[in-house]
Amino acid sequence: MSSQLESFRRFAIHGDTRATGKEMHGKNWSKLCKDCNVIDGKTLLLHHDITLAAIFCLCFRKKAVRTITYDEFKVALGELARKKYKEKSGEEAEAEVFKLIEGKGPVIAGVTRAVASPTVSRLTDPTKFTGSHKERFDDTGRGKGKAGRVDLVDTSGYVSGYKHKGSYEKKVTKNNVGKPM
Repeated sequence: MSSQLESFRRFAIHGDTRATGKEMHGKNWSKLCKDCNVIDGKTLLLHHDITLAAIFCLCFRKKAVRTITYDEFKVALGELARKKYKEKSGEEAEAEVFKLIEGKGPVIAGVTRAVASPTVSRLTDPTKFTGSHKERFDDTGRGKGKAGRVDLVDTSGYVSGYKHKGSYEKKVTKNNVGKPM
């Protein structure tokens, strides 16, 4: 598999759990152009007359569809390369743009991370819980699941707290061992 195809697949599946990697949506095309430095922000690096909207139109507005295949992707990159590198020949321009995207994947920036503050750790530490909340966790701090949320009914026939639970069965079987019926 070529590194261009691998990059195409990485960007095609980015942000979509149902994506197969065979087709790329317009938002992922725009992300590829930004993340691989094909464009700088909203315009091409060298030519400010070509905007992100123009790049989007290269492959999506002509067909009036929301996705492109890998072959259409290569054609669109070729057109983009010729617009970006006007001073170079078509093959040299395509090679330059293909070098920019080879082996790259989506950049995940600005993702919110959990803050480990003392207040949050104190509030989420199950060893410090009291009352009915304490009963939902075992000694190691792991949740008990449904057993921690629901009162389980004791159907043994003994009252709760009876110390000699189960002794009646032993007494009855012990006395009946040698007696005929």
